[in-house]
Amino acid sequence: MSAEPSIRERRQPTAQEFRDMQNSQEFGELRSKFRSFAFPMTIAFFVWYIAYVLIATFASEWMATPVFGSINIGLIFGLLQFVTTFVITYVYIVFANKNLEPRQSAIRKKMEG
Repeated sequence: MSAEPSIRERRQPTAQEFRDMQNSQEFGELRSKFRSFAFPMTIAFFVWYIAYVLIATFASEWMATPVFGSINIGLIFGLLQFVTTFVITYVYIVFANKNLEPRQSAIRKKMEG
């Protein structure tokens, strides 16, 4: 007696089917939708990070300005880098669940049956 649950076999698409899907309009729309989020968000974060590094380098006296206690502007900006990363991750998850996952599921169903 086997304790293994029965798993529905997925159809394995051929290499040609993968190439055809890669060239399809629906895959192009998925790729375009992903890029419309990823590229601007990457550029925005990179600009924010470079600004932080440049300010720390060329305005170190300003970054050393105490805000409260031994907490200074530079430390706050550094911590905001982490906050920004978590916010971008959260926003991406919401975006992907709403805009990418339905398209991905449709493609997967079409490819695997």
